[in-house]
Amino acid sequence: MKSIPSMSVARMTPDRLSEVQHAVIPDGGPAALLLGRPRPGVEIRVSRFAARHGDLPLRIYTPQAWSRTARPVVLNFHGGGFVLGSARQGDWICSVVAADLDAIVVSVDYRLAPAHKYPAAVEDCYDALLWTAAHAGDLGGDPARIAVMGDSAGGNLAAVVSILARDERGPSVRHQALIYPATDMTDAALEDASYAANTRGIVLSNEDIDVFRDHYLADADDRADPRLSPIRADLADLPPAVVVVAGLDPLHDSGVRYAQALADAGNAVRVEDFHQMPHGFLSFPYLAHAARPAMAAIVASQRAALG
Repeated sequence: MKSIPSMSVARMTPDRLSEVQHAVIPDGGPAALLLGRPRPGVEIRVSRFAARHGDLPLRIYTPQAWSRTARPVVLNFHGGGFVLGSARQGDWICSVVAADLDAIVVSVDYRLAPAHKYPAAVEDCYDALLWTAAHAGDLGGDPARIAVMGDSAGGNLAAVVSILARDERGPSVRHQALIYPATDMTDAALEDASYAANTRGIVLSNEDIDVFRDHYLADADDRADPRLSPIRADLADLPPAVVVVAGLDPLHDSGVRYAQALADAGNAVRVEDFHQMPHGFLSFPYLAHAARPAMAAIVASQRAALG
């Protein structure tokens, strides 16, 4: 993977980065074999909503089976280092949650860096939470049972949105699923044993992490800001969490430290540690043998919190 420039952000020229950001993932062919096919019985439709800085695309996953009652709603934020990715890449993950939890899943295409640096992604994702809460009933969902979910950079955004919802007295978030989240943008993360042990990590290397951060952040940004490093926030009174980490991932210890900080602050949290997996393994369900057990653990945690 690292020999292919388009698979490593550290090897992309600005022109190539722009091409990758604007590429559309096809519905079939090799992409479906790599990223996984959506679960049968789940309808996927594309919509848009009005965020504070303009309209943003949404991808909405709805079980096709009729439901007697309103379903829980899970708001998903895709990964990609705040620079790459789209809601489309999460079709397998989101459709599994929709089918197995019997939930409505809403996934947002937030603005990407470097054209849109921090706090653009945070603002877009919090606006998506406000929209989802306001329109949950229209989607067949229950506005009193909303959860957030995200992988990698999306895990960072899910954690940050949960904190903002508490601080801004916004919609009640009942659960957070944080999948190999980036939780610490400060230099403290460089001291993690997993960061040192996975310098040339599969899928995500230390060099990639540095480039992602440089694209996302301006020089004047305070990396200890809780909206960048949620581990630096007051973590009391937050929703129950499941934190999925991968053993062959530079971000492994960052995720574990965040889970411990959540527990220390009095929150319910469960860690699911897949020791043989690399960063991003849930995005490759046909290649990673732990992808399905990880999704089962996520759905079980969501079900316990959302009823």
